[in-house]
Amino acid sequence: MDGCSVLPMVIMISIMTGLMGSGVTVSKQRPSQSQLTEGPHAPQLRAKRGWIWNQLFVEEEDPTPKIIGQLKSNYDTGDFTIRYILTGEGAGEVFTIDEYSGEIHTLKGLDREEKAFYVLRAQAIDRRTDQPVEPESEFIIKVQDINDNAPQFINEPYVSSIPEMSPVGTTVVQVTATDADDPMFGNNAKLIYSIVQGEPYFSVEPKTGIIVTSWPNMDREASEKYLVVVQVKDMLGFTGGYSATTTVTITLTDVNDNGPMFQHNLYTFGIAESAPVGTTVGRVMAKDADVGVNAIMNYSLVGLEENATFRVQTDPVTQEGIVTLAKPLDYESKKRFAITIEATNDYVDTQFLSIHESSDRTKLTILVTDVDEPPIFSAPYYEWKVLENVPVGTEVGTVYAKDTDAANNSIRYSITKGTELKKAFKIDPNDGTVSVAKPLDRETAAWQNLTVTAKEMKENQLSSSVSVFIKVLDINDNIPTLSRDYRPYVCEGTQAGEVIQIISAVDADEPVEGHHFYFSMVPDKHINPNFTIRDNQDNTAGILTRRSTFTRHDRTMYHLPVVTVDSGSPALSSTSTLTISICACQPAGHCPTGGVEALALSMVVSMQVLLGLSVCFVLLVVLSLLMLAIWRHRKLQQQKLAAQELDAEDYSEKVLHYAETNSAEDATCPIQPVPLRPHPRRRERGLRREEVAASIRMSLRHSHLIGPEDEVFQQFIMDRLAEADSDPYAPPFDCLHTYTFEGTGSLSGSLSSLESLTFDPCMDQPRDPGPCFLRLTPWLGTVDDETSF
Repeated sequence: MDGCSVLPMVIMISIMTGLMGSGVTVSKQRPSQSQLTEGPHAPQLRAKRGWIWNQLFVEEEDPTPKIIGQLKSNYDTGDFTIRYILTGEGAGEVFTIDEYSGEIHTLKGLDREEKAFYVLRAQAIDRRTDQPVEPESEFIIKVQDINDNAPQFINEPYVSSIPEMSPVGTTVVQVTATDADDPMFGNNAKLIYSIVQGEPYFSVEPKTGIIVTSWPNMDREASEKYLVVVQVKDMLGFTGGYSATTTVTITLTDVNDNGPMFQHNLYTFGIAESAPVGTTVGRVMAKDADVGVNAIMNYSLVGLEENATFRVQTDPVTQEGIVTLAKPLDYESKKRFAITIEATNDYVDTQFLSIHESSDRTKLTILVTDVDEPPIFSAPYYEWKVLENVPVGTEVGTVYAKDTDAANNSIRYSITKGTELKKAFKIDPNDGTVSVAKPLDRETAAWQNLTVTAKEMKENQLSSSVSVFIKVLDINDNIPTLSRDYRPYVCEGTQAGEVIQIISAVDADEPVEGHHFYFSMVPDKHINPNFTIRDNQDNTAGILTRRSTFTRHDRTMYHLPVVTVDSGSPALSSTSTLTISICACQPAGHCPTGGVEALALSMVVSMQVLLGLSVCFVLLVVLSLLMLAIWRHRKLQQQKLAAQELDAEDYSEKVLHYAETNSAEDATCPIQPVPLRPHPRRRERGLRREEVAASIRMSLRHSHLIGPEDEVFQQFIMDRLAEADSDPYAPPFDCLHTYTFEGTGSLSGSLSSLESLTFDPCMDQPRDPGPCFLRLTPWLGTVDDETSF
């Protein structure tokens, strides 16, 4: 190495020595362990694989590039043959190393809150061989903290509550703040708390941030909410530090330290005497400075008489005392009431309030106002009794009403219309006496309910009503009768003394002691040899046989009169006749032809017969409907066929009359066409003639089955005759005769003039021969109404 290359190295070492002072030691020899630890101010060097460096620090927030330390290998002799390389966190971006001297430089400002230290690696490379002379080694560069962060409160907002009247020193809440600075370096992160707003009621412990009360017996009613401002400072509160504040909302919760208190010593209300029970008289209100359950109170009345006439209850929503009417009022009896009302807390805490302080009283005066009231009856209702046989005009009872007002108006009575439909009673309008107006019948109506109205005669004519119940008492005016229609029977072979029927009786009357009936036979000088009656003394009687030789050959039925007598006064009786049948009973004793059993059996048989008849009737209806459908179908086909034949064959039978003339006249007689008189209303009657033609053809087809004596044939002839007689437009026209079917097999033969040359009504009349006529032959119908030939 020449002198030119050594000189720059010596100058650089001298400069670094001046800059770093005692903080960096450069040595060509590895220092011993004793050298590293001797002396109070010895640099903190450590030997690791031949590396020498001191603890590296960099102050945060300093943007100026600067040298923060140096790395040195023991193999570095200062001849610049060693090249240093830096890798790891921030290498090249935050830190760089001088490859000749090993000095470490910062490239930008650092923030300790983002990263507190950096781990880097250093290598020493021999420039000549390009081989490492030392193993790669890690080292740490710490970012030294400065006070660049203000403290901050956490868990905001702070809201707390304490009971009012709490003692001094009661813990309210703890506030907490943090500082992002290094708590291990100086006082940057050391915090202290203080009260900015809220004294003298609250204080805070400087180190813990616990807020406590500092004022005794704080009253919620005076101030319910407090806003306490707490400040926190770093640097233990010294100048130059940062600070922050937070607001703590402290609410005093209520305790029952106040009793109810009325705003007035006297309340006055008025109420009409006609007010119904339950009417609200008025409301009173006691104030309680507490809230919630501590403000709930109950109202009560003091005084027995007033407590009976009025009552008070607490409105759960408004906490008012509602005074209501408990009994009807009467102005004439009492016009004024004096009441004492007491309000008491529901819940009393003797720690804050005594029993005497938890209640308050006030006076209440109630004035009753006079009202014109309707008459008042002497009783809420009236109930009377009357015998059903009393004569008309008998007094039943008297109602009484009075006008209780000072005017004491006279009263007029009446029975309300519609309440006494039968009008069996009437009332005296002046004194209210009710009497019988019509004869009574208990069996028709055992109770009569009336509504009597009493009306004042003057002023407002107020009225009131009362119910009257009249019970119609029974007398013995109805005869007893058997309870049902008995049908007793005796089986052939019945022994003497057997009971064949048990009978009972009914009576429309209703005696007080109940019914009691007596049964007997009709008194007769001869004893009934067949039957007898035995009274069972329980309103029933038995019919017994007297002999045992009953047979149907001798007699099929017997008649037994039964006398029934009631126990009324006077006693009434009736006689009923029982018809006793003789029956050939079945082995079980049932009679199939008489009695209850026979009736039941006949009902069963009748049901079976009825069911069979019903089935037959249904089948008959179905067959009838089927035959009717077939008949209508055939009739429609026949009508269609007749219409077709009528369209193809429409003949008009015309009769020509000839006069007897000689041949000369015939030779000289010219042949001239003679028009016939038109058929009147021919077009209108076309449908009717078609129906007649259809009937004729039907008759022709069935002529071999129908004779002159047949009822259908005779009815057909009579119908046609009546139709011809009643038709003014029927033929003959100009002695033209039209005949219809006479029927086959007639003994009289045909009456048609078409088959006779000797008979013509027109030929019998003397007339002028006139022109000659030609005999007509059948032809098809024409369109025109007139035909000439």
